Order: sequence, then structure tokens, then C-alpha cells
Amino acid sequence: MLREILFGLARKYTSNEALIQELWHEIEANYAQPHRYYHNLSHLENLFSELIMVQELVADWDTMMFAVFYHDLVYEPTNSRNEEDSAVIMRQRLTDIGYPEIKILHCSHLILATKVHGATDNADINYFTDADLSILGKNRDVYITYVQQIRKEYSIFPDMIYNPGRSKVLKHFLEMAAIYKTTHFYSRYEKQARENIAWELTLLS
Repeated sequence: MLREILFGLARKYTSNEALIQELWHEIEANYAQPHRYYHNLSHLENLFSELIMVQELVADWDTMMFAVFYHDLVYEPTNSRNEEDSAVIMRQRLTDIGYPEIKILHCSHLILATKVHGATDNADINYFTDADLSILGKNRDVYITYVQQIRKEYSIFPDMIYNPGRSKVLKHFLEMAAIYKTTHFYSRYEKQARENIAWELTLLS
């Protein structure tokens, strides 16, 4: 599914099939890295399934789709600049296929917004970051699997370092007036997300 989505998307802007194949190979290889237990191709598939439900509300669908593919292209638990590094590569790749500069800039904004997941006055950014956080509001069994996957990604850190860091992130979400900025995602996931986060915090304390 992901390969077909990318090819269909990129073909709107270039007829160079070899170049499109290179784009896909890079995306597939990066998201299939062995240290990725959550931030992998399954995460992208979930994002697409979440966003397709609000497609008619998204102003720039193509840019959002490219942002899905590139937002976690670079992902190393010890790197504090994953989003920035991912955006740099996105800019290079989309320039290569002739994607409009103004749309590349918007794609960069979408990717960088996943660093803090804060509310903005840009509806597309809000939909994108809400979809990225949708895992927080899934049923408890799915959430437990997610928690285990994230812990594996950060397995280089002992509990004495991981637990306080993870707790800080989770408490940040609970302190938000609303975790989800859009009506669609708020109504679907807000209540369960807060229950899931509170539950995980008890495990980390």
C-alpha cells in the first residue's frame, strides 16, 4: 500500500520512474531499520489510515502525504534533531522531483511540528500532529504494545534514565488543555489518551 501511494503521489510531479524508485527504496530502508520497533512502516500505515478520514478537511493533501513519508525518515533515540534532519532530506528529495518550493516549505513545517505537537492556527498542521498522536488514544491493548515498542527503541537507556524522561513527556501531554487540537481527533481519542497516559505514569513511578 505505501509503495503504491508514494508512486502515485510522485508521478504527479516527475516521470522519472528510476528516481521515484530511489525515493521508495530510501524510505523503505530507513523505516525498516532494526532499532525501529514503533517508528516503522506500520506507523506510516496508521497515519495514512487516520488521515484518510479527514482528507476532505485537509487543504494540501499531497504535501501532507509527503510529510507522512518523511517526518520520521531520520530516527535515532539519541538524536535531538531527528525532525530537522528528516526535513533536510525531504527538501532535497522533493526538489529533485520538481515539487513546488512553497509546498516544500509547508511540508517542512508539518514535519517540524511533530517535535512539540503544539496547537497552531494552521489546520493542516493540527490534523497532522493529531494523527501522529492517535496511538495515545487507542484501546489499552494497542497502547500497551506501543509502550513496549517505545521502550525497546530506547533500550540503550536504563530505567533510571528512561523512566524520568518518559514521565516528563507524558506529563507534558496531560498538562495540555487538550492533547488533540481538532474536533475529529479530540472526540475520538482525548478521553482514552488521558486514561492511557495516567496508567503508564503509574508504571514509571
